[in-house]
Amino acid sequence: MTVIKLEVMQPPFQTRREFIKNSTITAASLPLLGAFSTTAFAADADRKLGFALVGLGSLSTNQIAPALQKTKYCRLAGIVTGHPAKAEVWKAKYNIPDKNIYNYDTMGQMADNPDIDVVYVVTPNALHAEHTIKAATAGKHVLSEKPMEVSVEKCRQMIDACQKANRQLAVGYRLHFEPNNLECVRLAREKVFGDVKMIQAGFGFRSGDPKQWRLDRALSGGGPLMDVGIYALQATRYLTGEEPVQVSAVASTTDPVKFKDIEDCITWQLKFPSGILANCSSTYRSNGLNHYTAFAENGWFGLGPAYDYSGINGRRSDGKAITFAPIDQFTAEMDDFAQCILNNQPTKVSGEEGRRDIKIMMAIYEAAKTGKTLSLA
Repeated sequence: MTVIKLEVMQPPFQTRREFIKNSTITAASLPLLGAFSTTAFAADADRKLGFALVGLGSLSTNQIAPALQKTKYCRLAGIVTGHPAKAEVWKAKYNIPDKNIYNYDTMGQMADNPDIDVVYVVTPNALHAEHTIKAATAGKHVLSEKPMEVSVEKCRQMIDACQKANRQLAVGYRLHFEPNNLECVRLAREKVFGDVKMIQAGFGFRSGDPKQWRLDRALSGGGPLMDVGIYALQATRYLTGEEPVQVSAVASTTDPVKFKDIEDCITWQLKFPSGILANCSSTYRSNGLNHYTAFAENGWFGLGPAYDYSGINGRRSDGKAITFAPIDQFTAEMDDFAQCILNNQPTKVSGEEGRRDIKIMMAIYEAAKTGKTLSLA
């Protein structure tokens, strides 16, 4: 059996009760994280942190920018884009001043712009490290979309750059703030149905435009696993509260023309230290795969849909529904990160959390390629 070293850490996904309890931690008990201390903001308690969005694609346009308008601690202060026409549209729509509009080559000039506190990286996966390092070097905190990058080495470079600049780095794991997912974590952690024994999880959809960057390995790092499969992987980690110790996988490409250098279907199996087994899948070939179910000693619970921007809900084996009121997940995600910065608290969706997912996904790809069961020691 091939062994891949994977240090043991509990994922920082908190239940609703844990989140409320931990939110009482004072900033005085934590080390300073650079200039953004509670003292620095004491005289300006109503100040919102300025966010600059890097990459103005669909996610920024339809989800993140609208969510910023609803945040309590954030505001849309700037943009970074390689398309002057897009810049003009955003400038007019959100009243962004010319001095806060950058392209990818001028990001370093943010160092002289106090309007921008946080850079939200929303570019293709393989560009996250480049843009994160530029932002951190300019003295800005960074929120990167998931997956964090396309290799463990690139993730480490991002973490190191932010640590060197004494700035925080977070990854856009929005479901860590979604109430239905938090409820399922509570059910698992409090053993409402006894110990969880098995998990089934999957996320996929039918991919459209063959020219989109997600189908280009150089930019995406892989197929559906690197896009939406990461949600299923995350679910197994936050439901168990453990890190996998063993992985096996099978990948397939059913349309070698459209998916010439990536998988379009993949399944993987994980074993956790407690003995919990997880069966997961992801695809670019079929709609409707959007769920997880945890099977425990005395019942089961799960969500379906489990990962969407809205409409998440689920069931329990005792007949009760899991239907918490929807929230804007991006608003919650950004407000939480802003509070971490303002209060000198570490984020629960840190760069280390993102790096661990990438390390596991690289092991999944290796297991699929070699046909071997890998030990994650």
